[in-house]
Amino acid sequence: MKKRRLLGILIVIVVLVPSAIMLVLLNDRPNNNTPLHYTYSIINVYPHDKNAFTQGLVFVNGVLYESTGLYGNSSLRSVELETGNILQLYALPNQYFGEGITVFDDKIIQLTWRSNQGFLYDVHSFDLLQEFSYPTEGWGITYDGSRLITSDGTANLYFLDPETFEIVGKVEVHDNRPVTELDELEYIQGLVYANIWKEERIAIVDPQTGQINGWIDLSGIKDLENQDINNVLNGIAYDAKEDRLFVTGKRWSQLFEIKLIPLE
Repeated sequence: MKKRRLLGILIVIVVLVPSAIMLVLLNDRPNNNTPLHYTYSIINVYPHDKNAFTQGLVFVNGVLYESTGLYGNSSLRSVELETGNILQLYALPNQYFGEGITVFDDKIIQLTWRSNQGFLYDVHSFDLLQEFSYPTEGWGITYDGSRLITSDGTANLYFLDPETFEIVGKVEVHDNRPVTELDELEYIQGLVYANIWKEERIAIVDPQTGQINGWIDLSGIKDLENQDINNVLNGIAYDAKEDRLFVTGKRWSQLFEIKLIPLE
């Protein structure tokens, strides 16, 4: 009996010890959550309406779509990139403060700030097709191919069903700690690019985990125009066909096409 018991103990040790060693090794691996850091170079500069209080920006099929804010001056518009000319404009009723926009199945979805009210338009005619409600403030919105992703100025990203507009999930954005003031959003190659309100940088977020994978430092880009301190960076658009990234801000007279440059 003693020999059998001793043999059993030896078998347990042989089985468990390698597993324990492997667990220690895994825990000792370096942390891969350190974000990458980028600066930028300017590829092109395009004219932008200096009266446009930019809240949302998206580029689809060669057309730039923009949402502007402020009570009594909010709009949805399509814009010719090269000239900055407004091709089409829909003025929101005065009680609404326009916010983020995205395009989904030939429809434009636009949020408003504190009205808990969103609008659905035909992308070609700008005809208002539907109104819908949501429980949070409206800041930014983008589309990942199956879900709408929205921000409300907190550290949360919310996932909405694009047909019912019901919240089906959320994730907290973090970089060692929660990162708040998430504003205008753009979905680019599986990641969410998010303006941080009042900051000259953009967070690159993994929407599955909320982890920030990268930071884009846009310091100095606003100084090219000596913009008013209140007219902050806000507006990200991506041309998927040509792999072009555009940024602008509230009441900026220029829209910039930029290239990201990794920092060592």
